[in-house]
Amino acid sequence: MAHEIVALLPKRDGRARAGHPWVFSNEMEMTPALKKLEAGSLVTVVDSRGEAVGTYTFNPATLIACRKLTSRPNANIDVAWLEERLRHALRRRPAGTPYYRLVHSEGDDMPGLIVDRFGDVLVGQITTAGMQRLKDSLEAALISVTGCKGMVWRMDTSARSLEGLPVSDEVDIAGDVPEGRGKVVENGLEFVADITGGQKTGWFYDQRANHAFAATVFDRLPEGAEVLDVYSHIGGFGLAMLAGGAAHATLVDASNHAMNLARESAKIQGVADKCSFVVKNAFEAMEEMAAEGKMFHAVVCDPPAFIKSAKVMAEGLKGYEKVARLGAALVRGGGYLTLNSCSHNASLEDFTAACVRGIRRAGRSGRLIRTGGADFDHPQHLMLAENAYLKCLTFQLD
Repeated sequence: MAHEIVALLPKRDGRARAGHPWVFSNEMEMTPALKKLEAGSLVTVVDSRGEAVGTYTFNPATLIACRKLTSRPNANIDVAWLEERLRHALRRRPAGTPYYRLVHSEGDDMPGLIVDRFGDVLVGQITTAGMQRLKDSLEAALISVTGCKGMVWRMDTSARSLEGLPVSDEVDIAGDVPEGRGKVVENGLEFVADITGGQKTGWFYDQRANHAFAATVFDRLPEGAEVLDVYSHIGGFGLAMLAGGAAHATLVDASNHAMNLARESAKIQGVADKCSFVVKNAFEAMEEMAAEGKMFHAVVCDPPAFIKSAKVMAEGLKGYEKVARLGAALVRGGGYLTLNSCSHNASLEDFTAACVRGIRRAGRSGRLIRTGGADFDHPQHLMLAENAYLKCLTFQLD
């Protein structure tokens, strides 16, 4: 059955013809027939000359009206098609380990879909009406291609509301899924993650390479080095630094649940006696530590996104500046400060400038020694800057 046609307007079809995966509602002719289509329906997009651009999912009620699946018009998006797309994604993932991000939305040409793998269990998030309509076929394809035994669908991300999808803490579980817990192995370390109720999918695979780098700074630090991991979640940075040679790690997070998972992970790794777990607001904790004169050889701050829209850009950058200022005040001379942002609205240049302002306002000087981003299982679509959201800066301070 042929798809409904979405015709792009003259002088507004350049982005789509150049390969951008989205079509905005003001770039197309919204006909009465299209307005009646159910959200998530498949359409074929044509440019202003009538030449096909590809098959897209369509939502008549959103600013991003069309999201590209393939350059082939009138494509039949069934289980077999999805399996082939997933096999391509799997070839880009790390070999020999079943712990990684399998699908990274537009980066893997599957807009609105995130899937992380935890051994024999997959955890997925759907954020678009198009993927929601394909959910049953997606589940079948995912299990077929990976051979996993269970699947968890998380529905708690607020982005779903933009597409008219319900937002809920409830989860949809298929197959064999351990109750509330998932095992993660990263850089040789085992962690415990909450795959049904933790943040995002339960773990942040995007930080894998940055965790590994944080562990290497101890080749250049004295024995007995103490480290601080702020906004620690379940201890990805702090426990990595212990494995790298730190003598003691202080982990700070406002979530008691996250701290309990960090404790479990530290116990599994045999380093619980080298850890302090602090459940407190990050700003308050850092201010109190500074007042007490505490200093650390390495400090890592990995806050949540402060800039969720362009409207709060100025306020969010001030937040990152404050994190940098408070963190810098806790770093010993010659030590390291690592600052992170997952706000795609903030450019690398803006984030770096905010960090430098904070460091200077703490009365510190130093140098930027590394700029990192998401690991390779988070591919970036060539035409979509929003995919490049994670920024990880490591400074050495005088």
